[in-house]
Amino acid sequence: MSNVPDNLRYRESHEWIDPTQDPSPVGITDHAQEELTDVVFAELPKVGRQVAAGDQVAVIESVKAASDIYAPVAGEIVAVNDALVSNPALINTDPYGAGWMFKIKLANAADVEAMLSPEAYRKQIG
Repeated sequence: MSNVPDNLRYRESHEWIDPTQDPSPVGITDHAQEELTDVVFAELPKVGRQVAAGDQVAVIESVKAASDIYAPVAGEIVAVNDALVSNPALINTDPYGAGWMFKIKLANAADVEAMLSPEAYRKQIG
């Protein structure tokens, strides 16, 4: 059973955001990293990039497939997790902690409300 923390919000495409932090860290869910298996490469977004909710902003490659990562909300990318360049497996071992991918400065807090609650995400992944 995948870990789905109660303090986060989720996209149907398996990204999470922590809206309690400003800027807000974003990553992929435990469920997503289990589906991908061993992550071997992460292409992170450029700091300073303005994004709309749903924009493709990053790519993760695993031994099985490459997966696009989407911005969960509109805003500005203000930081990326450089540790993933040398150790992309952090996405597998700690998807909600050391495996965060980027931080975003929210343009509109209401975007978070439009995302899936932990309960709704748990239902989606079964």
